[in-house]
Amino acid sequence: MSLDAIYDDANAFAKILRQEAPAIRVYEDSDVLAFMDLFPQSTGHVLLIPKANRARNIFDVDTATLAKLTVIVQKVAKAVRKALQPDGVIVAAFNGEAAGQTVFHLHFHVIPCWAGQPLKGHGHGQRADADQLRGLAQAISAGLEG
Repeated sequence: MSLDAIYDDANAFAKILRQEAPAIRVYEDSDVLAFMDLFPQSTGHVLLIPKANRARNIFDVDTATLAKLTVIVQKVAKAVRKALQPDGVIVAAFNGEAAGQTVFHLHFHVIPCWAGQPLKGHGHGQRADADQLRGLAQAISAGLEG
Protein backbone atom coordinates (compact mmCIF):
# COMPACT_ATOMS: atom_id res chain seq x y z
CA MET A 1 0.00 0.00 0.00
CA SER A 2 1.10 3.48 -0.83
CA LEU A 3 1.99 6.02 1.84
CA ASP A 4 -0.76 8.24 0.42
CA ALA A 5 -3.76 5.88 0.22
CA ILE A 6 -7.15 6.60 1.77
CA TYR A 7 -7.82 5.42 5.34
CA ASP A 8 -9.74 2.13 5.41
CA ASP A 9 -12.33 1.98 8.22
CA ALA A 10 -12.31 -1.82 7.94
CA ASN A 11 -8.72 -2.17 9.19
CA ALA A 12 -8.13 -4.35 12.24
CA PHE A 13 -7.32 -1.47 14.59
CA ALA A 14 -10.39 0.54 13.59
CA LYS A 15 -12.44 -2.56 14.41
CA ILE A 16 -10.76 -2.80 17.82
CA LEU A 17 -11.55 0.85 18.51
CA ARG A 18 -15.22 0.24 17.58
CA GLN A 19 -15.16 -2.89 19.78
CA GLU A 20 -15.95 -5.06 16.77
CA ALA A 21 -12.75 -7.05 17.40
CA PRO A 22 -11.21 -8.05 20.73
CA ALA A 23 -8.05 -6.61 22.21
CA ILE A 24 -6.18 -7.38 25.41
CA ARG A 25 -5.78 -3.89 26.79
CA VAL A 26 -2.70 -2.68 28.63
CA TYR A 27 -3.51 1.04 28.82
CA GLU A 28 -6.31 3.30 27.66
CA ASP A 29 -7.18 6.96 27.97
CA SER A 30 -9.27 9.33 25.86
CA ASP A 31 -6.56 9.58 23.19
CA VAL A 32 -4.53 6.34 23.14
CA LEU A 33 -5.09 2.60 23.33
CA ALA A 34 -2.28 0.17 24.11
CA PHE A 35 -2.89 -3.54 23.69
CA MET A 36 -1.03 -6.81 23.34
CA ASP A 37 0.06 -7.86 19.86
CA LEU A 38 -1.73 -11.12 19.00
CA PHE A 39 1.23 -12.14 16.81
CA PRO A 40 4.11 -10.96 18.99
CA GLN A 41 7.69 -10.73 17.88
CA SER A 42 8.67 -11.40 21.50
CA THR A 43 7.01 -11.94 24.86
CA GLY A 44 5.37 -8.69 25.96
CA HIS A 45 5.03 -7.04 22.51
CA VAL A 46 2.61 -4.11 22.87
CA LEU A 47 0.92 -2.00 20.18
CA LEU A 48 -0.19 1.62 20.70
CA ILE A 49 -2.66 3.50 18.53
CA PRO A 50 -4.32 6.90 18.52
CA LYS A 51 -8.05 6.54 19.15
CA ALA A 52 -9.72 9.45 17.38
CA ASN A 53 -7.30 9.96 14.54
CA ARG A 54 -7.66 8.34 11.13
CA ALA A 55 -3.96 8.58 10.33
CA ARG A 56 -2.59 5.67 8.32
CA ASN A 57 1.02 6.45 9.17
CA ILE A 58 3.31 9.04 10.74
CA PHE A 59 2.94 11.32 7.71
CA ASP A 60 -0.85 11.61 8.17
CA VAL A 61 -0.99 12.43 11.86
CA ASP A 62 -1.21 15.91 13.35
CA THR A 63 1.55 16.87 15.76
CA ALA A 64 -0.74 17.21 18.79
CA THR A 65 -1.96 13.62 18.41
CA LEU A 66 1.57 12.37 17.76
CA ALA A 67 2.83 14.14 20.86
CA LYS A 68 0.16 12.53 23.06
CA LEU A 69 0.84 9.15 21.52
CA THR A 70 4.61 9.26 21.98
CA VAL A 71 4.27 10.26 25.64
CA ILE A 72 2.25 7.10 26.20
CA VAL A 73 4.66 5.03 24.08
CA GLN A 74 7.42 6.01 26.51
CA LYS A 75 5.18 5.31 29.52
CA VAL A 76 4.33 1.83 28.23
CA ALA A 77 7.96 1.12 27.28
CA LYS A 78 8.96 1.95 30.86
CA ALA A 79 6.22 -0.35 32.18
CA VAL A 80 7.37 -3.18 29.87
CA ARG A 81 10.93 -2.69 31.13
CA LYS A 82 9.79 -2.68 34.77
CA ALA A 83 7.49 -5.69 34.43
CA LEU A 84 9.58 -7.93 32.17
CA GLN A 85 13.17 -6.74 32.73
CA PRO A 86 14.32 -7.21 29.12
CA ASP A 87 17.88 -6.54 28.02
CA GLY A 88 16.60 -4.01 25.47
CA VAL A 89 13.40 -2.57 24.03
CA ILE A 90 12.57 -1.75 20.42
CA VAL A 91 10.19 1.15 19.77
CA ALA A 92 9.15 1.24 16.13
CA ALA A 93 6.57 2.44 13.65
CA PHE A 94 6.46 0.95 10.16
CA ASN A 95 5.18 3.43 7.59
CA GLY A 96 3.93 1.96 4.33
CA GLU A 97 3.86 -1.57 3.02
CA ALA A 98 7.44 -1.38 1.72
CA ALA A 99 8.56 -0.63 5.31
CA GLY A 100 6.67 -3.62 6.71
CA GLN A 101 3.40 -1.97 7.78
CA THR A 102 0.56 -4.52 7.73
CA VAL A 103 -2.25 -2.60 9.44
CA PHE A 104 -2.77 0.84 7.95
CA HIS A 105 -3.73 2.73 11.10
CA LEU A 106 -0.82 4.59 12.69
CA HIS A 107 0.68 2.45 15.44
CA PHE A 108 3.83 2.01 17.45
CA HIS A 109 5.38 -1.26 18.56
CA VAL A 110 7.04 -1.69 21.95
CA ILE A 111 9.00 -4.93 21.70
CA PRO A 112 11.07 -6.24 24.62
CA CYS A 113 14.31 -8.02 23.65
CA TRP A 114 16.55 -10.45 25.50
CA ALA A 115 20.14 -11.31 24.65
CA GLY A 116 20.34 -14.61 22.78
CA GLN A 117 16.62 -14.67 21.95
CA PRO A 118 15.93 -13.77 18.33
CA LEU A 119 12.75 -11.91 17.48
CA LYS A 120 10.01 -13.64 15.54
CA GLY A 121 9.26 -12.18 12.13
CA HIS A 122 6.94 -9.18 12.01
CA GLY A 123 3.44 -10.44 11.18
CA HIS A 124 4.68 -13.97 10.53
CA GLY A 125 4.53 -15.64 13.93
CA GLN A 126 1.90 -17.83 15.48
CA ARG A 127 -1.03 -16.35 17.34
CA ALA A 128 -0.16 -16.06 21.03
CA ASP A 129 -2.08 -17.77 23.80
CA ALA A 130 -4.78 -15.39 25.06
CA ASP A 131 -4.34 -16.36 28.72
CA GLN A 132 -0.59 -15.70 28.49
CA LEU A 133 -1.28 -12.32 26.87
CA ARG A 134 -3.76 -11.40 29.62
CA GLY A 135 -1.15 -12.20 32.27
CA LEU A 136 1.46 -10.12 30.47
CA ALA A 137 -1.01 -7.25 30.06
CA GLN A 138 -1.72 -7.30 33.80
CA ALA A 139 1.97 -7.31 34.67
CA ILE A 140 2.72 -4.44 32.27
CA SER A 141 -0.32 -2.45 33.44
CA ALA A 142 0.85 -2.85 37.03
CA GLY A 143 4.18 -1.33 35.99
CA LEU A 144 2.63 1.88 34.62
CA GLU A 145 3.70 4.99 36.50
CA GLY A 146 1.10 7.62 37.42
